[in-house]
Amino acid sequence: MDEGLSKTFSDAAQNIEQSAQEANKFLEKLINALQELAVKYGGRLIAAVLILIVGFKLVNLMMRKLARSKASDKLDPSARSVVHDVIAVVLKCIIIITSLAVMGIPMSSIVAVVGSCGLAIGLALQGSLANIAGGFILLVFKPFGVGDYISLSGVEGTVREIGIFQIKVETTDGKMIVIPNSSASNATLTNYTANAMRRVDLKFTASYNDDINKVESVLLEVCRRHPLVSEEPAPFARLSSHLDSALEYTVRVWCRSEDYWTVYYDLVKSVKYAFDENGISIPYPQLDVNDVSIVK
Repeated sequence: MDEGLSKTFSDAAQNIEQSAQEANKFLEKLINALQELAVKYGGRLIAAVLILIVGFKLVNLMMRKLARSKASDKLDPSARSVVHDVIAVVLKCIIIITSLAVMGIPMSSIVAVVGSCGLAIGLALQGSLANIAGGFILLVFKPFGVGDYISLSGVEGTVREIGIFQIKVETTDGKMIVIPNSSASNATLTNYTANAMRRVDLKFTASYNDDINKVESVLLEVCRRHPLVSEEPAPFARLSSHLDSALEYTVRVWCRSEDYWTVYYDLVKSVKYAFDENGISIPYPQLDVNDVSIVK
C-alpha cells in the first residue's frame, strides 16, 4: 500500500515538473516574441502615441488662439461655434490617421476601415447626422443669428448659441431650451428681430357717446409724443370695430425692434392717462335686462 502511494506521488511530481517546464518554455517564447515586436514596432508605437498626445494638445491650443483671433471676430456669431467645431474634428481625424500610418498600417487599409466605420456610424447616428446637416443649413441660409428673438417649435426666446448639433434659446423667464438643428431647419420660424423696424399693433375701446374724431386725435397725439415712435411710417389711429358695449380703435406705430416692448407698454399707460384728461370713458361690458311680465 505504501509503495502504491509512493508511486502515485512520484508520478504526480513528474507531471508537475513537466508542466512547469512547458510553462517556462511558453513564457520564454512569449517574452522572445514580445521582444521582437518591441524591437520591430516599439519605436513606431511610441512615435504614434507621441503624435496623438502632442497633436491633440496643439489642436486645442490652436483652437483657443483661433477663438481669440481677429479672424474669428469677423465671423458671424451664429457661425463661429460651428466652424470651430468642424475645424477641430477634421484636424483630430487627420492626427489619428497620421498616427496609424506611422505604425505601419497601409493607407489603403485605413481608408477601407474609415469607409466601413463611416457607413456604420452613419446608419447608427442618423439623427445626429441630420442635426449636423441642419446646422450647416442654418449656417448657410442664416434665418436667425445669436441674439435674435425668435419663435420656433413652440419655443419663444433669445438665441444664445448655435452649435453643430443644436441651438440654445433663452426664454423671457430665464429658462434655457435646447432645440435640435434638424427641427430648427425644418420648422416654421418667426424672427422678431430680423428687421431693424417693427410695427406695434394696439387696440383701445371708448364709449359710443365719445366723439370719434376726438378719440382718434387723442390717440395720434399720444403716439406722436412718444420719443421712440418713428415718424415714418406715420402713426395710425382709426375706428376699426363696433363692439357690444364700446367702439374699438386700432393703433399702429413703428419703432426699432429692440424698443418694441417699451413702446407697447408706454402707449398702453399713456392712452389711459390721456383718456382721463380728455373725458373719454372706457366703458365696461353692459347688458340690458328687460322685465317681461308673463300674462296667463
